[in-house]
Amino acid sequence: MCGIAGFIEARAPDFDAHELCRFMGEAMRHRGPDAQASVWLPERGLGLAHARLAIIDLSPLGTQPMWSADKRLCVVFNGEIFNFHEIRKELSDAGIAPEGGFMGGSDTEVLLAACRAWGVRAAVERFVGMFAFSLWDDDAKTLTLARDRLGIKPLYYGLSESGFVFASELKPLLKHPRLARRLDHGALSLYCRFLYVPDPLCILDGLAKLPPGSMLTLSREDVIRRALPDPVRYWKVEDVALAGFEAPLPAAEAEDALLDALRESVRLRLVSDVPLGAFLSGGIDSSLITALMQEQSGEAVRTFTIGFAEDGYDEAAHARAVAAHLGTNHTERVLTSQDALDIVPRLPEFFDEPFADSSQIPTHLVSAMAREHVTVALSGDGGDELFGGYNRYLTGPKLWDGLCRVPGPLRRKGQDILRGRGERMAARLYSLAAPFLPPGIRQLAARDKMQKIVEAIAAESREDFYAGLVSIWRETRPLMRGAAAPACLVDEPPESLARLPFAAFMMVMDAMTYLPGDILTKVDRASMAVGLEARVPLLDHRLVALAWRVPLEQKIGPEGGKRILRRLLARYLPQEIMDRPKQGFAVPIDSWLRGPLKGLATDLLAPARLRGAGVFSPDVVSQILDEHLRGERNHQHRLWALIMFEAWREAHLS
Repeated sequence: MCGIAGFIEARAPDFDAHELCRFMGEAMRHRGPDAQASVWLPERGLGLAHARLAIIDLSPLGTQPMWSADKRLCVVFNGEIFNFHEIRKELSDAGIAPEGGFMGGSDTEVLLAACRAWGVRAAVERFVGMFAFSLWDDDAKTLTLARDRLGIKPLYYGLSESGFVFASELKPLLKHPRLARRLDHGALSLYCRFLYVPDPLCILDGLAKLPPGSMLTLSREDVIRRALPDPVRYWKVEDVALAGFEAPLPAAEAEDALLDALRESVRLRLVSDVPLGAFLSGGIDSSLITALMQEQSGEAVRTFTIGFAEDGYDEAAHARAVAAHLGTNHTERVLTSQDALDIVPRLPEFFDEPFADSSQIPTHLVSAMAREHVTVALSGDGGDELFGGYNRYLTGPKLWDGLCRVPGPLRRKGQDILRGRGERMAARLYSLAAPFLPPGIRQLAARDKMQKIVEAIAAESREDFYAGLVSIWRETRPLMRGAAAPACLVDEPPESLARLPFAAFMMVMDAMTYLPGDILTKVDRASMAVGLEARVPLLDHRLVALAWRVPLEQKIGPEGGKRILRRLLARYLPQEIMDRPKQGFAVPIDSWLRGPLKGLATDLLAPARLRGAGVFSPDVVSQILDEHLRGERNHQHRLWALIMFEAWREAHLS
């Protein structure tokens, strides 16, 4: 895992380009603490920078930027190609390996050789991995950016005032002296709505994120004309999902086929020249990944868990039971609220684009603890989207079916009443409904979910209902002083998904939006802030394709989601360890905002400060802050989004 950055200048720069390359590499030292290197090629107007976290081939032969053997291609690469041994053998057997053979043992060298032999797209389509890279072709005088299929690794790009820039994060881009720091108000509106800035937007005007499964090839002439080509998709999760639903696996074969694919995915991700372990929460996904790791390991797997002293927020006991049964070498740390609160001022540094999923705090803390012992950690992320783990997949279709029987005007009137009575009514509704709900969906955030349902009940279509369920702030214009949010994928889903059952529709949409925008962003930034590589076996693209072929009824049933994963895990764990409600990686932001975080909230969201910034309406913000502090409504997500943005703005734009 590493950090990459670079630029193409349209003309001879009026700044020290070589120094800029070095500064960009230094800005990513947290992503690559083992080495930083760069190159400035003035005749090409090209600068490349790389920060290395050495995982495979720890020798200098893995140093980047790296040139192909014939000096035609040069790459800076972030990530891992897990099947690089197989590709290397294929190239050698076909007689198209580099002349003189491979010099080292890195996957970077294999990436270059594959792109040289087959072309970039054909090579990328063979790669099994997580990656973002930039490849310069010195013959064609073109630069190609590529990102992995699911969006595990990040890649920003765009135009500066003097040329083209790209990087793994915004921090190195902000080192460029000709990059304007202008806020994209449309991206900010969507951030307030979803708690993350969705692809392909970026919080800074003029920059974008390369979408998952995409490539972009440009020349210096494109940069001079200031006309960048559109990215080209080489893989689409919606196409793979639809193909899977149209060719379902026989029910009797699905379980064994999935287990075989999981074992292979885990096997590939155990390849490392540095110490390796796993995040273990005690939930279905992380427990299954850990069990498969232990099954294939000759020694006890290192596992890591954190918990919180507050009642209802501590998963450590669940993880401890799993670890004991599987025989892992387990490390556990129970933290206080103060341990978590101490991280809050540093979050804008870790997440250099505004980000407000509060599970960023425990994710960073467990990453920091794991980094004390290992350099690579496997996680269970992706299981919810692929196997029906989120509660909305179970309750959403039932609620929508019921709402469709109620006339629209009546639903809108009911929504107005529920909004007027606030959170107490939502909480009361939940308390009445809870005895009739499956145990798996009775959880700490139930009141929040009921509030979302209140906001969604007036929807005119199932697509609109879904958009309401995933929106924290559906209408942001009052907050944004009239600025409207741009159209996004959540509001304009692919028409081809209309033929899917509603639960399947939501799963595919989440895999296209929430997974790369929130989950994978969180894991990447939280882990790379401490130089830890996080690998996600459930998101091997071949396993993803297989998962969509698993019949929906084997994923979601009356008792909840992940049915097939539960059956697989039952081969490794007894039922009494598995039986636990879905909890999530939560922290008590709602009570912290009324307690230890109250000062931070009132300071960053003070009306005078907001008026001076000119971004948010002080009246709207003051109202929701007052309602929260008085306990009338739980606005924790909205307030956390505002706090994280204001902290980010002061850190990066002031």
